[in-house]
Amino acid sequence: MTDGGRPGKIMKEAVKDARKDAAKEGLPTEGARKDDPLTVTVRIMSREYTVACPAEEHEALVASADYLNERMTGIRRRGKALGAERIAVMTALNLARELLTLKGHSGVTPQDAQAIDKVHQLGLDIDHTLTSAD
Repeated sequence: MTDGGRPGKIMKEAVKDARKDAAKEGLPTEGARKDDPLTVTVRIMSREYTVACPAEEHEALVASADYLNERMTGIRRRGKALGAERIAVMTALNLARELLTLKGHSGVTPQDAQAIDKVHQLGLDIDHTLTSAD
């Protein structure tokens, strides 16, 4: 059953293909240690990207890639014929603005005039109460 070494070569290719498929699914491959990073293939705007990540971050990576894909695809649908690089930059800017807003960054978060007036009035009320108590 040697047939010029072909069965061995075919078996090696089959094992290699199986490992690739497992890596695409984020599954550990044979011989992988528990603390080895996973190789995960994600799809963003119809392109595949292979990314390594710790096993415990696999679900977060896939969810992040799905979210990024949704946001980039949305920008592509709304805009004119934009290139992938420009779509990526626009998406990154939008996500950065959202993150800064959530963090309460003063340059990004719009000021609420009504809330500012209320806080000012509360300060005046406190001052008045303290002054009249004396």
